Amino acid sequence: MNRSYLLVRAIRGPLLLIALGVLLLLQRFTDFGFHRSWPILIILFGVLKLAERAVLHVGPPSGPGQPPPAGGSWT
Repeated sequence: MNRSYLLVRAIRGPLLLIALGVLLLLQRFTDFGFHRSWPILIILFGVLKLAERAVLHVGPPSGPGQPPPAGGSWT
């Protein structure tokens, strides 16, 4: 696993908690209710999962004199 993948996994939970807190604050201090804004959490979770998958399949760059990585399957 590469560092980018681990970074995305490490920040997923805190980002979702921050987003939840912001949505609850908006409900308390504005007319923007949580019952209308909770899909934002699902969208954020999906974006983070896509980022996790994207960085998982990006291999390390090949330098000069190094052969390209073999395979390349999406399993």
